Amino acid sequence: MTILLIDDEGNLRRMLRALLESEGYVVVEASNGAEGLRQLAEHRPEAVLLDLVFPGESGLDLLPRLLERAPGTPVIMMSGEASLGDAMEATRRGAFHFLEKPLTPEAVLVTLRGALEVGRARDLTRALQEEMGAGNQLVGESAEMERCREVIRRAAPSEARVLITGESGTGKELAASALHALSPRAGGPFVRVNSAAIPRELVESEMFGHERGAFTGATQRRRGRFEMAHRGTLFLDEVGDLGPEAQAKLLRALETGTIQRVGGSESIQVDVRVVAATNRDLREETAAGRFREDLLFRLEVVPLRMPALRERPGDIPDLLEHARERLRQRQGLSSPEWSPGAVQVLREHPWPGNVRELMNLVERVAILLPDAEVDADEVRALLSAGGGRSGPPPGFGWGEAVFRVSDPRPLRDRLDDHERSLLEGALLAAEGNVAEMARLLQTDRGNLYRRMRRLGVGPGDEDDTGDPSPPSARTRAPDTPSPSTPEN
Repeated sequence: MTILLIDDEGNLRRMLRALLESEGYVVVEASNGAEGLRQLAEHRPEAVLLDLVFPGESGLDLLPRLLERAPGTPVIMMSGEASLGDAMEATRRGAFHFLEKPLTPEAVLVTLRGALEVGRARDLTRALQEEMGAGNQLVGESAEMERCREVIRRAAPSEARVLITGESGTGKELAASALHALSPRAGGPFVRVNSAAIPRELVESEMFGHERGAFTGATQRRRGRFEMAHRGTLFLDEVGDLGPEAQAKLLRALETGTIQRVGGSESIQVDVRVVAATNRDLREETAAGRFREDLLFRLEVVPLRMPALRERPGDIPDLLEHARERLRQRQGLSSPEWSPGAVQVLREHPWPGNVRELMNLVERVAILLPDAEVDADEVRALLSAGGGRSGPPPGFGWGEAVFRVSDPRPLRDRLDDHERSLLEGALLAAEGNVAEMARLLQTDRGNLYRRMRRLGVGPGDEDDTGDPSPPSARTRAPDTPSPSTPEN
């Protein structure tokens, strides 16, 4: 990563260069504003360290020119002569942070890591907005989808919190990104937290950050997702999976607009709009004592329910064309034509994985059947192989599909084969999330893990998250940035 250092003190530049290069950063220097603007245009740095005072010019005047030429690039101001008013003015003009000289290595590195994480979050936001502009919008002309779009149009310009409900794969994250992209906060970060994918003992650290020494392994201060989402939107996915302690801290953050890092006592102001999502019925969870009623009231200022795909089968032709065009643009895959009979099979399928399952099917067809027109029999076969419920291919009765006289194996082995196929299909429909897989199969997670281990389906590694990935891969959320930048 490239860091631009603009300061007229040569000794300070040399000291900062040595420090940053020892951490693996590429450093570009400038001794005045004009040179700094040239280096900015040439090197496109990920962050800027800017002195407040130069001979004959002010860093405060240079700051808006830097941000105009490189929108979203975090700028850290530095000064040994600054007043509180200078710091507030720098922040008002768009600076990420203000460091007082003499600088300490820890303060520089901690602040820089935080700035880079915010920069990455803003890059993600821009990518989401470009994606939506390229046609990845909420597809469908059904009354159900028009109601969703109307709620988004009305809620987006406000600061109201939105609770998005719906089954897995219905497009809850896409709706959340639309709320952000259409809001006054669109220029700020869009930060996602998947509560179901984080071990419960790490949820508070992930959301609120932690101080050095807060727990075993906390070797340095770390910013949480609330701080990363400052002046933007925080998307709390699967909020119903939060434990009691995390729920209490979340409620306090929503009520006071402040957070405390784990192991810290300082109250940190955060300007964040919260959009939450869940595939659970939170009113049932509240009645059962698993979710706080006061937190539900705080989150559900505006409710938005995403319909299941089986509730809007008339949208399937539009979704099919959208998926084919998306594959062509992103992967260069030419998806074959779908016969009317094939489309009718799609309309009749129950879609336990919803739109996500449909998108996966279209991609599978583009890879396996790239040339010929797709007919109804091929779609039934692919849906059956993928764990769908549309039944065996035509020409086979249910009994004939299950029983083969030529198969000499005992009943137990044959039943295991069919159970294994069912589990593999459910795992595919649930996108690898064992908690969602258990919901689809209407069984408890412990029983499901035992069956998966016995039949060799997936890793079958049980933990609190419902995530079947190895424990080493679950130390943070899937979208958590690289461990090389712990100040996130």
